[in-house]
Amino acid sequence: MSYEKALCAAVAAVLDSKPVSAELEGSDVVGPRWDTQVATSDGTVRSVRVDAVSGKADQPRTESDEDGDDRRELAGWLKRATVTAQQAARTATDKKKGTVTSVELDDSDDGKLMWSVDVVTTKDWNKTTFDVGATNRKILREHVDTD
Repeated sequence: MSYEKALCAAVAAVLDSKPVSAELEGSDVVGPRWDTQVATSDGTVRSVRVDAVSGKADQPRTESDEDGDDRRELAGWLKRATVTAQQAARTATDKKKGTVTSVELDDSDDGKLMWSVDVVTTKDWNKTTFDVGATNRKILREHVDTD
């Protein structure tokens, strides 16, 4: 299942939440899953694992390592971000055709709010990370990882 469906499942599991991140994980033992995070308007983060095959969402878990400053910062980001995770991912895949394996709301070293989007191509299995402005949808940085 795609990151979009995983984020939809995670948002459905937490009332009045918005997507913050999704990362494709897994192993031979547990199989593929999306580790997602969603947040409510006050910046409270909930983690939701979503099975990447069935689409079943586990019970949401509250992140225990965030403090009041973290919640306020994230709440501010959510208010400022006019670009959705899906729009950022589309911007990245318009530039580089491939599969989105990770998307995360973050800020850059110089304080710009952005979505970091990883795109993997099956042609060469390289991962390209795009930092897409969360307020303007412009590509701020592009980095190819060939490892």
